[in-house]
Amino acid sequence: MLGFRDTRALGEVLPEKEAKKLTKHLGVSTCGDLVELFPRKYLHYGGTSAILGAQDGDTISFVGHVEALRTDYRKGKHIMSVTIFDGITSVRASFFNAHYLERILKVGTRLMVTGKLTFYRGNAQMSHPDYVLMDGSGQATGSMAQLGKFGSLAEMLEGREFLPVYPATAKVTTWTIMGAVYSILESLPVQPEPLGEVPAGFISFDQALRGIHEPPAEGPQAAIDRLKYNEALSVALVMALRRADTSQESAPALPRVEGRDQDGMLKGLPFPLTHGQQQVLTDLSEDLSRTRPMTRLLQGEVGSGKTIVALLAMLQAIDNGKQCALLAPTEVLALQHARSLQLTLLNAGVHVRVVALTGSMGAAQKQEALLKIVTGEADIVVGTHALIQDSVDFFDLGFVVVDEQHRFGVEQRDQLRTKNERYTPHMLVMTATPIPRTIAMTVFADLEVSTLRELPGGRKPIQSSVVPEFLPTWVARAWEKIREEVAAGRQAYIVCPRIEGEGGVLEVAAHLADTEFQDLSVGILHGRMKGDEKDTIMADFARGGIDVLVSTTVIEVGVDVPNATVMMIRESESFGVSQLHQLRGRVGRGGHKSLCLFHTLADDQTPQFDRVQAVAATSDGFELAELDLETRSEGDVLGTSQSGTRKRLKLLSLSKDYQLIQRANEDAAAIVDKQPELARELTADLDDSDLEYLEKS
Repeated sequence: MLGFRDTRALGEVLPEKEAKKLTKHLGVSTCGDLVELFPRKYLHYGGTSAILGAQDGDTISFVGHVEALRTDYRKGKHIMSVTIFDGITSVRASFFNAHYLERILKVGTRLMVTGKLTFYRGNAQMSHPDYVLMDGSGQATGSMAQLGKFGSLAEMLEGREFLPVYPATAKVTTWTIMGAVYSILESLPVQPEPLGEVPAGFISFDQALRGIHEPPAEGPQAAIDRLKYNEALSVALVMALRRADTSQESAPALPRVEGRDQDGMLKGLPFPLTHGQQQVLTDLSEDLSRTRPMTRLLQGEVGSGKTIVALLAMLQAIDNGKQCALLAPTEVLALQHARSLQLTLLNAGVHVRVVALTGSMGAAQKQEALLKIVTGEADIVVGTHALIQDSVDFFDLGFVVVDEQHRFGVEQRDQLRTKNERYTPHMLVMTATPIPRTIAMTVFADLEVSTLRELPGGRKPIQSSVVPEFLPTWVARAWEKIREEVAAGRQAYIVCPRIEGEGGVLEVAAHLADTEFQDLSVGILHGRMKGDEKDTIMADFARGGIDVLVSTTVIEVGVDVPNATVMMIRESESFGVSQLHQLRGRVGRGGHKSLCLFHTLADDQTPQFDRVQAVAATSDGFELAELDLETRSEGDVLGTSQSGTRKRLKLLSLSKDYQLIQRANEDAAAIVDKQPELARELTADLDDSDLEYLEKS
């Protein structure tokens, strides 16, 4: 965490047995690790009752005052019934043969009980729960007595209005964690302010670090807000430093040249640029004209015309005698880009040489491409990861374009920028996955962001419908609609969530060829096919030789067949929001009215069904991106759930903390501008695992 590092081993502060247990079952080894294991919620008298929303059989902790006491004898067994009121609801706790409770429990005594909750005629009950007296005596039983291993219960609980509940395990209870954290904080000296002074509107860092575990009477929110700010600021400082470092590098100035290839392309386009495309091209043109390397992100709706804008920008670099590289995530997309760019240039009468380079090329073909690249005969080089290899040398690379950038890490895209030893090439990264505004402000904050929202002229909105499996007549109508589109001379995609098994590409294609589409040409496409096989299938589909293409999500990105007007996504509840939107964008790419059918196996009373309906209800990818962020973790949305995102952001929510993130970004920019050494000092302690997920930007 920014400004905090406590490297003391747990055994230096805690009893050795407890320290080993915490390390074994929670994976924490230092005092700092444990202090940064924050409570997941709090028990608060008069706040939200622990009973509200609890189910019969749940184990809960309940804090309240003793409201009534009653003693009974049943079959010779002493039973003491204690009614506890937490300011909102009551629970009746029954204790068996606990005569001593008659001496220590009185009406008004503050008590916390932990145990299994049951309901009898609507009344909440607990049978022989563990308890701790909150009256200063610190008397406790069961799991709560574990607090006593870490010091005086009376001192630990004195004056507490809020009790933290930690993400415990079967072997380590929340009370063990609470006691251990208490011991560490007791031994921890006052923590200095990372920034030298307390940021306006926040409590001190020391107060926050202690207050999130031991909240004052007013609660933990002030502490949470300050620690969230520190998290946001740590990310913002890393990105602000990246921007500052890039600004120190030197790039070739590539100003616009009148009357050359860029102008020829503009004049030869069969359609006018949209207002948004013109504005983005202006931004790119100005960036290329500077000697500071351009590092810009272009995000745009599916079909918004990002590629033509990128081509026009590449032509500005070519007009200045430089080479350009276009990095694509798959061979299918790379080869399609190469063909599409070459055709677009030829149709406009612009004589620019495009060369493709992919990993599956034969030795002779690859050698020929490498020769054209190193001699400068190739103006635009389109390729996959093969472009990054050491064997690829450019004659004079001046501009790099990365398509679908979320498929690449920072280190991969930056490898292309090292292909020119004299200077740093300009770089444009593109994505058709709209980025939520808070993610744009954090993970992509080292990039200038341009956005395309309009669809070029001639594009019609895509109609979307949900096709539930539990309505067979709707499914039948969907197949009929696909047949009607093919009869009208159009083509269709059917997307499946898997290759093999029930509902997979192979099974669905075979079934449809034998039943619904006996008289149609049905093709298959999936990721296990070799590159040349995939290319052959896509080329056949693009020519119209295949009526219905049954595929996995391999067609999600970049595949462009204007004659395809209908898509059915099978088991659409299996896909994420943005992925469904991406897939839908494969139709509607010509001037024809198009349709996307979201088939689903989900019940109409489930969140999965609601999510599919939400995608069908709007074609605004930016609105859907915010929905995606609300319903999934930040790591899932970014495609980085396996790379440490949640390790880094323990408190900060990218879906809810927009204002705080904005404030942190502004503060980080000011710190890097006025106190760059402080910024480097503050981020120097962030280890590789802290920053791992940022490398996915």
